[in-house]
Amino acid sequence: MQMIYPLLATLAAYLIGSLSFAVIVSRVMGLKDPRTFGSKNPGATNVLRSGNKAAAIVTLLLDAIKGLVPVMLVRWFGKPWGLEDGTVGLVALAAFLGHLWPVFFRFKGGKGVATFIGVVFGIDLLLGLATGATWLIVAFFMRYSSLASLICAIFAPVFYLMGDRVQWYAETPIAFALFTMALLLAWRHRENIDRLLKGTESRLRAKKAG
Repeated sequence: MQMIYPLLATLAAYLIGSLSFAVIVSRVMGLKDPRTFGSKNPGATNVLRSGNKAAAIVTLLLDAIKGLVPVMLVRWFGKPWGLEDGTVGLVALAAFLGHLWPVFFRFKGGKGVATFIGVVFGIDLLLGLATGATWLIVAFFMRYSSLASLICAIFAPVFYLMGDRVQWYAETPIAFALFTMALLLAWRHRENIDRLLKGTESRLRAKKAG
């Protein structure tokens, strides 16, 4: 009977991850469907192309929260129900997969960066801060959002395993989930990788002085 709880938690995480907030927020705010313009990717970056910064910020936060909340709930309240680190890994991966292939939106989702960051913060605060800082540093110096996303995804599982020595308690299921998400995130960014190699990827705009 206890085996049903990890399955239910994993299913719930996938369904939460399947909430495509880029589409939902755009509809609520009367904006064009992000799947019909720009990169056609239902994510915060493409919502920003609509010209509505508030909508993009809300989308970014909600996409991160839907990765954060399921993982945190399992970590905080799961043990009495038999939900250990194995379930944390499954729930983290399920929320991420929900964003990539949302059941409510014909399995056409985003690239998963915000949800990945949310998941990482749910696993461990220090891990989230290290991963987020990696994104910011790469984005600041290299001016490529996609490159920053790829590098922070690669380093997240490395940080996690290294963190075992400073009492972050790395466990195989969670490390496996992080590595899997990093590979999937890289696969979803394959067009960006191609443009990076060709030197045609668009850079983040530097804020002008004055």
